[in-house]
Amino acid sequence: MSTGATLRMLDRADKEVMKLTRADIGAVYEFMHKFRHNPENPGLNLKALNGDSRLMSARVSKDYRALLLHIADRDYLLVAVKHRGEVYDDLSRYAYRINRVTGGIEVVDLAPVGDSIVGRVVPPPADPEPAQKPLFDAYTDAQLLELGVSEPLLPQIRELTTEAELLELLDRAPQLTTDVLFALFDGTPYDKVLQQVTDPVRADEPVDPEDFEAAVQRPATQVTSDDEALQAIIGEAFERWQIFLHPTQRKLVEKKYNGPARVGGGPGTGKTIVALHRVAHLARQLPPGTDKPILLTTFNRNLAADLRTRLLALGGQELVARVDIVNIDRLASRVVTEAKAGGSRRVVDDNRVSELWSEFLLETGESGWDAEFLTAEWTQVILGQVLNSRTEYFKARRPNRGRSLTRVERDQIWQLTERFTTWLESRGVWTWRQVAQRAARLEMDRAAASSESSGGFYRPRYRHIVVDEAQDLSAAHWKMLRAMVAPGADDMFLTGDTHQRIYDNHVTLSSLGINIRGRSSRLTLSYRTTRQILADALQIMTGEVYDDLDGGEEDLAGYRSLLRGGRPVFRGAATWAQERDLIAEQLRAWGNPIDGSVAICVPTRELAADVISRLEADGLPAVEIGPDGPKQPDGIHVGTMHRFKGLEYQRMIIAAVSDGLVPRQMISRYRDTDPKRYQRERQRDRSLLFVAATRPRDELAVFWHGTPSPFLTARLVQRQLT
Repeated sequence: MSTGATLRMLDRADKEVMKLTRADIGAVYEFMHKFRHNPENPGLNLKALNGDSRLMSARVSKDYRALLLHIADRDYLLVAVKHRGEVYDDLSRYAYRINRVTGGIEVVDLAPVGDSIVGRVVPPPADPEPAQKPLFDAYTDAQLLELGVSEPLLPQIRELTTEAELLELLDRAPQLTTDVLFALFDGTPYDKVLQQVTDPVRADEPVDPEDFEAAVQRPATQVTSDDEALQAIIGEAFERWQIFLHPTQRKLVEKKYNGPARVGGGPGTGKTIVALHRVAHLARQLPPGTDKPILLTTFNRNLAADLRTRLLALGGQELVARVDIVNIDRLASRVVTEAKAGGSRRVVDDNRVSELWSEFLLETGESGWDAEFLTAEWTQVILGQVLNSRTEYFKARRPNRGRSLTRVERDQIWQLTERFTTWLESRGVWTWRQVAQRAARLEMDRAAASSESSGGFYRPRYRHIVVDEAQDLSAAHWKMLRAMVAPGADDMFLTGDTHQRIYDNHVTLSSLGINIRGRSSRLTLSYRTTRQILADALQIMTGEVYDDLDGGEEDLAGYRSLLRGGRPVFRGAATWAQERDLIAEQLRAWGNPIDGSVAICVPTRELAADVISRLEADGLPAVEIGPDGPKQPDGIHVGTMHRFKGLEYQRMIIAAVSDGLVPRQMISRYRDTDPKRYQRERQRDRSLLFVAATRPRDELAVFWHGTPSPFLTARLVQRQLT
């Protein structure tokens, strides 16, 4: 009696399957189901190709055949779905082997460049251009192989002379070959490509080029192996990212860490995707139960809701039931409520704190200190570091605060903050920063009391904590989280990008008991936006230095995209009214799409209102982006830069990128009085512009009136003249 077989699907085959008709896609699913049940089913007609013992074909339907790689015994890998004529007419075009760098299985279609539909339909030019120098002539075969380029493709790579030929070849090349050749084509030095592209996916152990059983288990062999995942592809219920990960991402997701780990990377590199897959990976290893030992958290409440939706699509209700998904402030509020420590006070937004300090100083007649300075000192140092006494405040470090304070001045400030806290309590309010501070103290005390008690049993709230957009959390948030999970293997997994820090939270994780040294990784491949948009967004960041959340520096070196598109548009106008005309003109050039695929981003709410009025006057439906996201999916979305965090559009206009608006004019007062604060505020405004510039997938237009923002380099500003 025949037994079932293991059948996995290579990610490259997924691309081919999705190009088929819906009926043929269904036939592929039915074939896989039957094959797993009994590969010897006569109707499948499984047989070796051209005498090769490993490469085989099987019947999917009347017109299509499955190309299979026999891994071991009853273990197979579906590597392609081809028309029956392709499979039998030209077997020599397929090559397979184990990549000696990644250890992953690669199946390569060796059809010559120019043999595509485009190459056969478009006739050659009447007057051929003179021969061009091969694109990769500067690199030896040994160098390319060391970078992980697929060896069977070397002869074709040597013949490439144009970008069009390169794009055609890479459309069917293995992932690492694509990444490497694009990086070299873009001018990235060899050693940088080795460090940034190849080393992150290099196998951890020596690679046996004949051991296919080991190879199919490695992250570099991107496969799916269950009917549910394939049904999702067929039904288009969710994106390919929910099934396949880039080998670099998969390696980070499945790795066992000895302590807290962090994954950084620029916008669109898949950090959130990695966080979601990491949660699913950890959840699948949990023993049976009904508790929620995994926390998935982030700063933004809208993003927390999105994380829940996406994790549900990725892992299903059973998996989500084991994960506590909540934004960080709501988590802190829950801790405080459980302890009945908040009373009946109402929480006010942190952006009102400066206003409350001003009101307090006016009422009390205190004039020795500026409200904004006290706001920052109270929120970032006293609350941020969870300081409970004047003695603790006297000893506290004040990083990034600029102005130094004497002991007498610290004493004055401490007394003022105590009075201010009492004043807030009398009004029945407190801030989210206060809630975070109280929650951190409660959790820290709970952990300390349990560890000091000789007979007590301390059970941490969570076994694993995963944090997305880690750069947005305050020190108090981190102290609370550190106390919620016991230090140990796989305790904390953080993803984020300090270049996208749009809130004034600067921390050094090691000082908070979260040591990520030696466990930090970086993603460099953007999946969201084109290379042209990415290049201009990186120009905006020129000259800025960002931290890595642990006292070091982080840059965007090696950050790249494989997507291509047109160059972004940069145009200036004399007045704001004329700039609104530019916006209307650009929308017309795009066909005035009102399906929610286009957005307009501006620095202030007043400017957003002006844009909305103009759109409505032109008969175009404008949809404001509020704190909970766009109020409806269709229309043309309009919002301030803060509102675009986590959003994505096909096309975008960033308007009013003018000096005095980006960065804000008001921060210039700190230039001489508090240089460190001036630099911090300026950096935050640059990050806002960078976040906005990396939201569109296909097209970007940047406008200004008067003098352009100093964040727009001369190279970008001069673009309007070309």
